[in-house]
Amino acid sequence: MGKDKLKRFEENKTFPNLYEPSYAEVYKKDYLLKGHWSQKVFGNDHPIVLELGCGKGEYTLALARHYKKCNFIGIDIKGARLWRGAKTAVEEQMHNVAFIRTRIELIESFFAPDEISEIWITFPDPQPKKETKRLTSPRFLNLYLSFLQPGAVIHLKTDSRLLHDYTRQVVETWEGFNLLQADTDVHNSGRQPADPLVSVRTFYEDIFLAEGKPITYLKFSTGTD
Repeated sequence: MGKDKLKRFEENKTFPNLYEPSYAEVYKKDYLLKGHWSQKVFGNDHPIVLELGCGKGEYTLALARHYKKCNFIGIDIKGARLWRGAKTAVEEQMHNVAFIRTRIELIESFFAPDEISEIWITFPDPQPKKETKRLTSPRFLNLYLSFLQPGAVIHLKTDSRLLHDYTRQVVETWEGFNLLQADTDVHNSGRQPADPLVSVRTFYEDIFLAEGKPITYLKFSTGTD
C-alpha cells in the first residue's frame, strides 16, 4: 500500500464528517446513528439525501452546495476516495455533508424507516454477470424501501446502457415505483435536463465521455405521498 494512501487513511480518522464503523458494528446490527442523523449529525430536520457509491464525493458536494437546506450523505467502501470528499467539505466548512465508509449491502443498518428523502446512484459497477449485485436490482431496491419516505426519488446516472435498460424494466414492472424521466444521452439529447444537477460531471464521467460513451439517466419515485 502506497504512503499517500496510508496517509489519507490516517487523516480520515480526524474528519468529523466521516464515519467508518467496523463490519462487526453494523453486520446484522443497527448502527448507533440509525434514526438519529438529523439530530446528532446535522442538528436540523432538513431532508436527507444519499449518494451511493459516491467515490470522491463530486455529486455529494455539488448537491450540498446547491441545496443548502438539505443534508447529504455520501457512501462508499473506498477510504482513499472518501478522503477527497470529506476533506473538501471540511475545508469549505460545509455543515450539510457527511460520508460513511461501508458496503452498500449493509445500508439497512444505518437508516430508520422514512429517514431518507432521495437517493443518487452515480456510475455504479453495472455487474453484467451478477444481477443481484446491481445497485438497482430488486435485492437493493428492497433495502432502500426500508428507509425511504413515501414519494422519495431515486436517480441513476450511468454510462452502462445495460444497467439503464435493466433498471428501467425493473421500475416499470414494479408496482411500488413510478418512472419520472428516462434519457439515454444526457449531454447530447438536445434538451436541458429537468434537474440541472444531472449535468454535473464527475471524474469518471469525463473519462467515459472522452471514450465516446453516452451518459444515461433515470429518475423514479417510490409511489405517492
